[in-house]
Amino acid sequence: MKNLYLCSCLLVVMTLLACSTHAEVHDHPRASVAFIDRDGRDVGSGTLIEGPHGVLIDLDLHGLPPGRRAIHIHAIGTCDDPDEGFVASGGHLNPEGRKHGLMNPGGPDNGDLPNIIVHDDGTVRVEMFTQLASLKGAPGRAAILDYDGAALVIHERRDDHYSQPIGGAGPRIACGVIEEVE
Repeated sequence: MKNLYLCSCLLVVMTLLACSTHAEVHDHPRASVAFIDRDGRDVGSGTLIEGPHGVLIDLDLHGLPPGRRAIHIHAIGTCDDPDEGFVASGGHLNPEGRKHGLMNPGGPDNGDLPNIIVHDDGTVRVEMFTQLASLKGAPGRAAILDYDGAALVIHERRDDHYSQPIGGAGPRIACGVIEEVE
């Protein structure tokens, strides 16, 4: 009977530890993003998860033109002007005024991200990580969810990660406002 009691106690402790670990993994601040194209059509969604050293960005997109496309975090959380090319989302998230480009010695700015590759069927499924930004702000990382929010913007061409001001990425073809998930 004593062994059964000890085994039961051990099982309870192991269950509590497992639940605790599981809760810690899923207890990070999150944000979501719903993308539209310049015609206002839904072209996918994403999730942003704050980690101790940056933000994990998980994207599931469709209906985009195939090829390499630049994607950046833009400083203003609006996509209300698709007919004007999403210019209301402003420039990149860049409170320190750094140069654009992951490969630029004067950069990168906080909104710089690697290019995405759109498959021939118009889809993208990717996870990327940035140490340059934070959902609510962290030392050395700009806040995405500040007073005017931010947006993820997809461009017509790839980013060369060096040229100013946006790496030759061209016009904006899709946009999604980043919104806090509570």
